[in-house]
Amino acid sequence: MLGWTLMFLVIAVIAGLLGFSGIAGAAAGIAKIIFFIFVVLLLISLVSNALRGKSPR
Repeated sequence: MLGWTLMFLVIAVIAGLLGFSGIAGAAAGIAKIIFFIFVVLLLISLVSNALRGKSPR
């Protein structure tokens, strides 16, 4: 999922450099949403592993 975020971020940067501001804004928005979903899933995973008593690796 973090790979998707980086892909959309690269698309946003390239589109912004080429002058496609609408596409750049949309790609940046998608990258932001996917990044926050990744962070939430990471936190849920860490909390659930801590409650089960497993150490993070």
